[in-house]
Amino acid sequence: MKALVLQRPGPPDAEPLQFREVPDPVAGPGELLLRTAACAVCRTDLQLATGDVPPHRPNAVLGHQAIGIVEAVGRDVRDWQVGERAGVGWLASVDGTCRFCRSGRENLCPNATFTAWDRDGCFAERLTVMADFALRIPERYDDLQAAPLLCGGVIGYRALKRSRIEPGGRLGLLGFGASALQTIQVARHWDCRVYVTTRSQRDRERALAMGAIWAGGYDENPPEPLDAAVTFAPVGDVAIAALRALDRGGTVAINAIHLDRVPEFPYDLLWSERDLASVANYTRADAREYLELAASIPIETTVDLFPLRDGNEALRRLAEGQVEGAAVLRPE
Repeated sequence: MKALVLQRPGPPDAEPLQFREVPDPVAGPGELLLRTAACAVCRTDLQLATGDVPPHRPNAVLGHQAIGIVEAVGRDVRDWQVGERAGVGWLASVDGTCRFCRSGRENLCPNATFTAWDRDGCFAERLTVMADFALRIPERYDDLQAAPLLCGGVIGYRALKRSRIEPGGRLGLLGFGASALQTIQVARHWDCRVYVTTRSQRDRERALAMGAIWAGGYDENPPEPLDAAVTFAPVGDVAIAALRALDRGGTVAINAIHLDRVPEFPYDLLWSERDLASVANYTRADAREYLELAASIPIETTVDLFPLRDGNEALRRLAEGQVEGAAVLRPE
């Protein structure tokens, strides 16, 4: 099959991904073999490609937001049939026995594995997934529309839960990329008052059109204190800007696998029981809840489509802020 293989981490202009022939994968025990229909590109893919997030294995195939058709089922698979449509997300497996798994926090499992980090992902014509971690996709979404739900949407939903925002609350979103484009729709569905901070004037205008009541730059504070905030930019200064905008008792949820640094800041910003919280992965329950919620709202996704062979170009445009919605790769 054809796949994009990470040869050597580097900037997108250096084309870290090589489009070439690789052996076809085979469904092992408990696995599904999928023919990839669409794979959305995540900022984590960009960070793996550049080396900001160190790869766990050489010659990895990136991509962890896949929609595929089941071509084969491995031994001991009971709940999936050939021809069905399945989704693949970031969480690839957990041990199921640790104290985190037993308490409903499988996202924190120390033995968890992740798609595109520990096993090959979906920047390829085919991939395998553990059947227990494959996701059912709502019928209302076609393949291209559904792919961005599987990471940007799911992790944005978990970030909202981590922020402890309540319906009708005052919520800040700092950064306005593909994940925030879905998160704002959930927040507005919950009747939250949404304040968006982003460096892009285009994104500020889009945020206001999507129901934000205020949009400004990172050097500006929202006009009223926030009950909660979610940061999407992998920049420590942005997390502190969010903390600065919080009311007493509020929470900042940092939605990033990699942060450049956490700068020194005065303790007064944390005083009065404000919280800084990280968002680590998601649980399968999060994914199922979000997909059901997305279909009921319904969440609308915007797609910038690229052929699979143009994965480096998709990463370059993502790095330069030139992607209007979510970049999605489709095998030719």
